[in-house]
Parts: sequence; structure tokens; C-alpha cells
Amino acid sequence: MHLFHKKEEDNILKLIYKEGRLKRASLFILGIIISALAFNCFLKPMQIVYGVGGLALIINKYTEWDISTIMLIASLLLLVLSFMFMGRQKTSKTIAGSILYPIMVKATEFVVPYVDIKGVDTILVVALGAVVTGFGLGLIFKSGYTTGGTDILNQIVAKYFKMSMGNAMFFTDGIIILAALFVFGIPKFLYSVVNICLISYMTDKVILGISQSKTFFIITDHETAVKKFLLDDLNHGVTVIDSRGGYTGDFNKMIMCTVPTKEYFLLKEGLFKIDPDAFYIVTDAYEVSKKVIDKKIG
Repeated sequence: MHLFHKKEEDNILKLIYKEGRLKRASLFILGIIISALAFNCFLKPMQIVYGVGGLALIINKYTEWDISTIMLIASLLLLVLSFMFMGRQKTSKTIAGSILYPIMVKATEFVVPYVDIKGVDTILVVALGAVVTGFGLGLIFKSGYTTGGTDILNQIVAKYFKMSMGNAMFFTDGIIILAALFVFGIPKFLYSVVNICLISYMTDKVILGISQSKTFFIITDHETAVKKFLLDDLNHGVTVIDSRGGYTGDFNKMIMCTVPTKEYFLLKEGLFKIDPDAFYIVTDAYEVSKKVIDKKIG
């Protein structure tokens, strides 16, 4: 097992970003291009409001300024705010995305005439735009970058108003989407709400992947029988963890076992047959290290 020296331990993030730099940069650029195409081809024509692009659509409604120019100006102003309130180190991670995304929105405008969405049901266009946007953002976040924009505002709000990032995102993007209600009307507002929900879902799927395994945490009075079922019948390794009831203070044994999703119901039914009163929790397992399982669990 590789052990970090003390000096390396203090720079783990630097080591992470240093490794696979070309791959990360490629994913970042690809994500930017995909997000820009989604904005131009789906969200912009339907006036779907989201993030700094949504803010640009609202301003364009009253000024007719070029949308990509508005996005660039807004992103640069937010970078200044980030430098003032978040510091140089935090700001440096958002510079590339803040500048490159508006530029790529402008550069991909030529594709729009080739994507004919006339006659396509609005909800389908919104859904497709959200899925493509979420896919692009997922690649960007997975590469360790961001698109800047309202992400900067979220960090500032979270820091100075003592909010979680989730609440900060709800607050900032919520205000922008709410503005769509007064600028573009109720239908566009509702579509924007659906859009941001789908984008969030798709982004998580790209970052985490689709769960192919389930992890069971089981507390039962029939520990031996449950372990035998898991080990001998299902052929899966188990880990037995010492646990203690928070209310009673009683000590128990908790069985942890990860199985393929297709065996979820089989394990659940088998557990019910052995101990109908067993307490169990099931969670998605997005990544399973086989090497660790073979050595520590199996």
C-alpha cells in the first residue's frame, strides 16, 4: 500500500489534479462544448431559464444585447466578486469555465439552423435540453472544473449567509427562475423548474454513474443463519461490524454485504424468510473496490 509522506499529505488536491491532467482538460472542454450546444439548440430557443444563461436571456428580452456577451460580462463580474469574497485560490478554479463557456456559446451558434425543433413537443425539447446540459455539466464537474457563473454566487451566499450549498443553489437559481415567471410567463417558468430538476439529476448520474450494486446493513438476532445465506447461497462476502443502539445502549453485530442490483430482491426475500423482524438499510453502491472486498470482506 502506498503511503504519503507528510509533505505530500498537505498537497493531496494538487497531486489529484496533477495526475491525468490531459484527460481532465479533455473532459472539461468536451463538457463545455456539450453544455453550450444544449443551451443554443434547446434552452435558448425555448426561453428556458437556468443559471447565468437564464440571466442573459432575461436581460436580452429588454435590451437585445448579444446573449453570449451578456454571459461573458456577468461571468467576469462574478469572478471579481469571487476574488473579493472567496479569495484567489477559490477563484482560480473557476476562471477557465467562466470565460470559456460564454465563448463556446458564441462559437456554437452556427449549429442552431441544423437542429430543427419546430413541431416537437415543448416538454420533449426541455427534457432533451436538460439531459444534454446535465451530461455536459457532469463531465465538467467530474474533471474538477466548474462553469463559474452562478456557482460563484452560490459559494458566496453559502459562506456569508451560513447556508448549505444546496440551499444556496435553491436561493440563487430560484430567484433567476422566479424572474422567468414575470418575464416569460407561467408556462416558461414551469418548464424552467422541470429543466433544473432534470439537469441536477443527470449531472449526478454522470458524476456518480448508474448504481449497479446495493449495500445492505443488517441487524438481526439470527446472525449465523444470515451470514450462511449470504456466504454459501448467494456467494457474497460479508463484513460484521460492532454496533451499539443509540437509545438502549445495547451492543449488536451489524452485517454489511454488497450485492448486484439484480440480486436485491433475492437477498431481501431470503432475509425475510430467516428473520422477519430483522432491521436493515439498503443504499446504492456506485463503486465497489473488488481488491478491498477480496482482502477485507471475502
